[in-house]
Amino acid sequence: MKINPNFPYPLYLVISEKDCTHLPWLEVAEQAILGGVDIIQLREKDSNFDTFLQKANDLKKLTNHYNIPLIINDSVEIAIEIKSFGIHVGQTDHKPSEINKNPKAPKTIGWSIETIDQLIPEELEFVQHLGVGIYPTPTKTNSLSQWDLDGLQFLKSKTDKPLIAIGGINKGNIAQVIQAGADSIAVVSAICASKNPLKSAQQLKQIIHENSYS
Repeated sequence: MKINPNFPYPLYLVISEKDCTHLPWLEVAEQAILGGVDIIQLREKDSNFDTFLQKANDLKKLTNHYNIPLIINDSVEIAIEIKSFGIHVGQTDHKPSEINKNPKAPKTIGWSIETIDQLIPEELEFVQHLGVGIYPTPTKTNSLSQWDLDGLQFLKSKTDKPLIAIGGINKGNIAQVIQAGADSIAVVSAICASKNPLKSAQQLKQIIHENSYS
């Protein structure tokens, strides 16, 4: 993996409280940061607005302390309220072009891509990075498809946007995903479901370093 100057965050944690099965979720986030996570996305699909906002504020205090960028999943309103670094949306959420029209919204917009037909120039103009599902995963069940490693390589040839690989990635397969062309590796269970999130983050970051080149 070559560090992409347009998205210099090789280890990307996607966190929600329900995915943190052994430790309190904010403790998981802090341990992950100390272990080498470069950026965090808060994804709270099952929380109401007020709960999501409270969690976002709590996490923002932590990420600010460690100077780690925070991305909010789906909710433009919460991203604006806490002044997050970025927002990530899927195909059924707000379109990037719509988000960009809001002057208060973050200008760092991530967008999940599930088919090649979704590489729409009119939307990509406002997108800074793309989320790419690689393997099936129980933490995200609403994706239409997974790209797999060949699909990731194919997508790499079709766009110059940084590609954030996500879905079923762990220390056993992360090297293959890096070698297939990912610019960043996003994980959920590999850290959130770990009994030792700090060590798990360290192990993932070490593999990234071992597969990096300048």
